[in-house]
Amino acid sequence: MKNMVSVEGKQHMKNGGDGEERKVVADVDRDSRSNDRLQGQKTMEDSETRAKNNDHLQDRKIPNTGKHITENNNHLQNRKTMAASERHTRHDDQLSYRKIVIAGGTGFLGQGLIDHFGGDNDIIVLTRHPRQNHGRTRYVYWDGESLHGWESALENADLLINLAGKSVNCRYTERNKQAILDSRIRTTALLGTAVGMLVNPPKVWINAGSATIYRHAQDHPMDEFIGEIADDFSVQVCKQWEQTFEDITLPHTRKLILRIAVTLGPQGGVMPPFLNLLKFGLGGQQGDGRQQFSWVHITDLCRMIAWLYHQPRLDGVFNCSAPHPVDNKTFMQTLRKAGGHRFGLPAPTWLLKLGARLIGTETELLLKSRWVLPTRITMAGFTFQYPYLQPAFEDILRQLPRRQYHLF
Repeated sequence: MKNMVSVEGKQHMKNGGDGEERKVVADVDRDSRSNDRLQGQKTMEDSETRAKNNDHLQDRKIPNTGKHITENNNHLQNRKTMAASERHTRHDDQLSYRKIVIAGGTGFLGQGLIDHFGGDNDIIVLTRHPRQNHGRTRYVYWDGESLHGWESALENADLLINLAGKSVNCRYTERNKQAILDSRIRTTALLGTAVGMLVNPPKVWINAGSATIYRHAQDHPMDEFIGEIADDFSVQVCKQWEQTFEDITLPHTRKLILRIAVTLGPQGGVMPPFLNLLKFGLGGQQGDGRQQFSWVHITDLCRMIAWLYHQPRLDGVFNCSAPHPVDNKTFMQTLRKAGGHRFGLPAPTWLLKLGARLIGTETELLLKSRWVLPTRITMAGFTFQYPYLQPAFEDILRQLPRRQYHLF
């Protein structure tokens, strides 16, 4: 009995001890969890406090940091974009290591193209009057009427430029009119036939046109979208010339037409006659002086050709004229200023008509109001080096001897 009591007592004590131990453990666990929760809350509060303090210090030290970083990033990005754009522009208005064929390239425009592109490209000039080859420029005879071997010069050409056509600086007799028309239409059609026969035809063909295709305009400017085309002789020539070109189908050659305004350059063109007027004190307005004068610097004509070559998605018609045409009175005033002449006698219409007969030309070249804007190419992204007349004249006169526009 004694032993039984002793055993039960011991068992009871053991069970009681286990319960007490479990209770102590539970209390410890509960206290630990409470401490952890309190510690966590304290840590979070400390973190929030430090964050607030840091934010406060950051605000005090660098206010609007995010805005400034964004602005700096945008500024850097803009500088990179501008630099890339400048590199792209410099590349796009130049041609190097290309084979360029110029039909009818011995005149003023052709010489301007040779001067501009000849140093860095291989140029072949198709002409009735070949000259001695020089540098990377070679002259090949053609008559503009038949295929007799010259067409092989077009093989593997990068660019074909057609400038062929009789000068319009003549009296418009019936014979001259026919020659002006035929010399443009026949040569263009002949070139189309030649290119169609080639294994490796020119990648790009730029055909010259004329800004005189638009009507006499003093009420509003003309462009490729809203330009109004009249029906006089000069316009008829331009229309048939362009139509002949457009009718030629060449699947491997991109075709473009440049409606070229009066081109200004030191190589010749209209500048010698104007400078002679200036030199002898006759550099005043022609007619009433209100007729618009659309013009383009020879450098921008060359740059436009190069730029279009580099734009594979562009084709069709483009006006090649500076974006700021002037009236005849302003044109002559600007020329006098650039040449250092204080005055110039005007030429009334009756005197111009008399003079035109004496020198064998037409007054249309001076009195027709050509108000043309280069809307399409500027919309496409081309920029002019000489958008204004004064800098254009100054550049040209810098390249000429003073005696060409001064008596003394």
